[in-house]
Amino acid sequence: MSNLLGRREFLALAGGAALGFAVPRPNFVIVLCDDLGYGDLGCYGSTRIRTPHLDRFAGQGVRFTDCYSAAPVCSPARAALLTGLVPDRVGVYNWIPEGSVMHLPRGQATFAQALQRAGYATCHVGKWHCNGKFNSPEQPQPSDHGFDHWFATQNNAAPSHADPVNFVRNGKAVGPLRGNASTLVVTEAIEWLRRLPPGKPFCLFLCFHAPHEPIAADREFLELYRGMAEPGEALYCANVTQMDHEFGRLMRYLDESGHADRTLVFFTSDNGPETLNRYKGAWRSYGSPGPLRGMKLHLYEGGIRVPGLLRWPGRAQPGRTIAEPISGLDLFPTLCAAAGIATPRGLDGANILPAFDGRPLRRDKPLYWHYYNALSRPKAALRVGNWKILGIPDRATPRPAGSVFDPAQDMPYIKQARLVEFELYDLASDPAEANDLAAREAGRRKRLAAQLAEMHRQVQAQGPVWK
Repeated sequence: MSNLLGRREFLALAGGAALGFAVPRPNFVIVLCDDLGYGDLGCYGSTRIRTPHLDRFAGQGVRFTDCYSAAPVCSPARAALLTGLVPDRVGVYNWIPEGSVMHLPRGQATFAQALQRAGYATCHVGKWHCNGKFNSPEQPQPSDHGFDHWFATQNNAAPSHADPVNFVRNGKAVGPLRGNASTLVVTEAIEWLRRLPPGKPFCLFLCFHAPHEPIAADREFLELYRGMAEPGEALYCANVTQMDHEFGRLMRYLDESGHADRTLVFFTSDNGPETLNRYKGAWRSYGSPGPLRGMKLHLYEGGIRVPGLLRWPGRAQPGRTIAEPISGLDLFPTLCAAAGIATPRGLDGANILPAFDGRPLRRDKPLYWHYYNALSRPKAALRVGNWKILGIPDRATPRPAGSVFDPAQDMPYIKQARLVEFELYDLASDPAEANDLAAREAGRRKRLAAQLAEMHRQVQAQGPVWK
């Protein structure tokens, strides 16, 4: 890879056409895992799971210590990442079961649409999970949200990660396939990249199914964990290692094809790790939140703080660790800034490029989360600086534990619940959220609680009603 670019070269990469000289625009590769925990990678402290390719990748770019998903569950997190908006604003309140009326609305701006209109080739491969009526004219599909090419499943690879039968390519069912889902999506991505015209800027959105249940892994990766007493744990670790291997294969293609030096690659997860045996099929769910409290479906840090790695030669200094909080909400404005195109107004995210220079981010809105069906008592949260406040509503959740969205029961709760109790944590000294400071910091609690409640009311009023 090249050395760091000069200021003039970087400005050209990030919209330098306005300066009167032409250089290629940056490419983008966004890689999203499913239920990968904060503590599941070696570069985040895991000594149990082998992730050599991602650990190497972390050394080639920056590692974010405070990277957040926009929600503690899959569909809302994906909707937020695509749109730069808190997912409740676009009506994606929970994970979307097959056949559900809930979906990412037609006409909603996405980063893929913005880049497509700017001349980028766009591709989505892997898990979609932004509609219930997948591959149906009744609801918008990936092509309606800005992707030229798509190879996807509605939710999980079925019947498991091994030899899935439910992939659709550009509206046509593919049928039974041989191989692991992680291998299949990377192969599809590489073949798409190979077909692009020389010099065509591209945006690839690759969504691994790993390590969401039902987990499966090839024998060569299972062999690495033969000594584990629990077969479910061995399967989980092997599945993560196989994903890591396929991520490495994609990075190797970028390097060998000459794309790497002008490609921003961002790797993250949609939420925290699944709880072991939370439901019958979760017997392989051995993911780790590391030192954090909570898991998937919680608004404590373990449910929403996730790995975040970014490589951009010439712009992101290799081997650097950044503690500035960032979110999946920030992807849309960041890609627009890097590509030199206008950012839509009203987004909830912020451009994170200043963090590469050690400058604070300019946030018009604080980082905010809401998940009405959370397993934790808090259903809403706000982070301002190092302080995080969580809000507990005035009524019990209709059906906690991430159960299927039911408009008749859930919409009244979503629209009417009010926050009445609060917890307060100083994440700088207490990232594990062990010490609630709401009583000791009464003045701060009052100020932040009012801010959280107002944000909650605004988002509550904006979200559409599904019937």
